[in-house]
Amino acid sequence: MAVPAEDQLRDALALNLVRGVGPRLQTVLLETFGSATAALNAPVEQWRQIPGVGVKIIRELQERNHRDMARRELADCQADGLKLLTLHDAAYPGALREIADPPVVLYQKGSLLPGDSLAVAIVGSRNCTMYGRRMAERIAGGLARAGITIVSGLARGIDGFAHRAALQAGGRTIAVCASGLRTVYPPEHANLAEEIAAQGALLSESPLERKPRPGLFPQRNRIVSGMSLGVIVIEASTTSGTLHTARHAMEQGREVCALPGPVDSRESEGCHALIRDGVKLVRGVDDILEELGPLTAPIAAPTRPRTENSPASPAAQPNGQEVRAPRELVLSDQQKAILNLLHDEPVHIDRVIDQSGLEPSRVLSTLTVLEMKRLVKRLPGNYLSRLPR
Repeated sequence: MAVPAEDQLRDALALNLVRGVGPRLQTVLLETFGSATAALNAPVEQWRQIPGVGVKIIRELQERNHRDMARRELADCQADGLKLLTLHDAAYPGALREIADPPVVLYQKGSLLPGDSLAVAIVGSRNCTMYGRRMAERIAGGLARAGITIVSGLARGIDGFAHRAALQAGGRTIAVCASGLRTVYPPEHANLAEEIAAQGALLSESPLERKPRPGLFPQRNRIVSGMSLGVIVIEASTTSGTLHTARHAMEQGREVCALPGPVDSRESEGCHALIRDGVKLVRGVDDILEELGPLTAPIAAPTRPRTENSPASPAAQPNGQEVRAPRELVLSDQQKAILNLLHDEPVHIDRVIDQSGLEPSRVLSTLTVLEMKRLVKRLPGNYLSRLPR
């Protein structure tokens, strides 16, 4: 018998409220019983057979009515204007669903958009230097202006500066919180959190009233990296928690890039160790966009502030265009328009010229640039195809 959607949400929330049942154990329970509803309905004897389920969790299950707790939590979320996402929701971030232990429930304040699949995480030291702040602001602002959503952890230092730079650039940013959304941490970022919710989203897997605890931050970091195409590390000491995010990203198959700093800077020692071990050294926005691989599926080109004059022809307008790789975001409007006339199947160059509405010389020169950028492939007989496939 099918479980109604509202009951699935309540039971997923109830499972998330069981003290002692973290993301790893939640995943095991869902794999064992098939759903949160089935897990909650299972007799205690079956729970005892699950590795990691001990006396404290069994006592928690026996002494507390988690479904009633979930109903109250749902009412509080509605009162606060929050949205709840489960793994079954279409709006649940697709990239996050693919990681090893995805959150069973996500609390959301603000909005998530399809274009947020073009996301990059920027993380770094809480005790950043002026150099780190300057580079975080430059890179986050540049990526946001290109149409990339900036993801970070709302922490002091690099995280906060990256969020603010994205907002100031008119872009989108997502903050993943370790604590519940009724307990913004650090408290001095309360106003920043409100600005982020208005121009992006706050996310958390923690119940609303949960206070920050040391163990929640590494757990939060897997979500930061899981939502992103890649992670950019800007300043990190060798003991920094930022390196946990980089490790999560590597395990999740995300790109990891590091910004070099002064060779004698303690706050850049972690970045230099990552670079020594093979992580991509990046100097700015272009390096980052070049390093990020193609998307798993094309998305509509995100809206971004205009920084150049586009040609007057209809083909040169950005509406209706798609993005297959992040490096396409820094193309001119004319380059984007011509690129979007090409497909996986070969197209003759005469057809491209006819459809562009531009002078043949401009089309040919633009195609040459696109070929040099490894976005277009020339084929025999004056045919062209679009890359990456």
